[in-house]
Amino acid sequence: MQTRIPAVVMRGGTSRAVFFKERDLPAESDTWESVFLSALGSPDPTGRQIDGLGGGVSSNSKVAVIGGSEDPRYDVSYYFGQVSVDKPYVDFVGNCGNISSAVAPFAIDEGLVSATEPTTVVRIHQRNTNKLIIAEINVDKGRFAESGNYTIPGVNGTGSKITLHFVDPGGTLTGSLLPTGNVVDTLQDIAGIGTIDCSIVDAGNPFVFVKADDLGADIKDLARFDSKETATILESIRARAAVLLGFAEDEKQASISSQAVPKIAVISNSTTYQSMGGEIIESSETDVVIRCISMGRLHKALPGTAAICAAGSAKIDGTVVNQVVTTSAANSTILRFGHPSGIMEVGSEVEQQGTHIHYRQATIFRTARRIMEGAVLVPTVR
Repeated sequence: MQTRIPAVVMRGGTSRAVFFKERDLPAESDTWESVFLSALGSPDPTGRQIDGLGGGVSSNSKVAVIGGSEDPRYDVSYYFGQVSVDKPYVDFVGNCGNISSAVAPFAIDEGLVSATEPTTVVRIHQRNTNKLIIAEINVDKGRFAESGNYTIPGVNGTGSKITLHFVDPGGTLTGSLLPTGNVVDTLQDIAGIGTIDCSIVDAGNPFVFVKADDLGADIKDLARFDSKETATILESIRARAAVLLGFAEDEKQASISSQAVPKIAVISNSTTYQSMGGEIIESSETDVVIRCISMGRLHKALPGTAAICAAGSAKIDGTVVNQVVTTSAANSTILRFGHPSGIMEVGSEVEQQGTHIHYRQATIFRTARRIMEGAVLVPTVR
């Protein structure tokens, strides 16, 4: 026998997730992991998630749980899960910036939030990180108006522009914007590379930033960042950082039980490169070129939380991201990040007075679409 659970498949930015209303899930939240694994078809050693709704890559293997909020500061609550494709594991530690963009449209269409035309502002309680996200979305006749002329690289077509403000995103999971207390940490004895400098910054999600030059990698060579050799080196760096941050006792455990945090990104100064779609991105069009690894694989665009964290890092004196941007770019309101599919603009407000640094707000712009609605069938939960 199987259990039918109402669900909606939503695209948010360059990611896709199965959305659930909290009231439709089992009351015992410790059973949710098995529900989500079954719904998405994990674990699948072949990496296809053929027995579920997952897409075989981390960006399409996600779940979101949306509910009401008893706290008057918020209109809706949002809980995120990153479902491992090949392992029986769901990571509930961090958030997904792209999926965040679909929360308000889902809440409006499901009647969880009252719509106000032409623009509705939704205050979202991001439960994984206990942070506030303010979404501004277009509505028409009481529903999310998905049609528009805004484009984001990595998604075909156009959509309605969604503005997301991530309020006070610093210290998301560690309680500190610079959780090690350093703008740069030097990691020793990294397999395949030896010593490397990195910046560990926690904003949106904890991230480890390393320079492409320090890896001896050409940022333009996308195949290099999807190779087993590079993936092994980056995972060694990421796992070491996970231990430093207390997410795991050792690097082996970090690769098993802390796959989603911290995340790791490779950055470079602006350079001309070819996107995955064949477009030539000129060096003058970007401020930073970035490649992000998600659950061990090259992300084909740019995770929203990576954009948030990198934008804040660019404004913090001395970080490896700050080192590759020009002074004028670091001081600008909007930074332009060149990723594998194109360019993403990110707004950031950072106050720095001596050693005191406050990341006030980050702003990203996304689109979202309701793809499918109905019920997902999972083995009966007892």
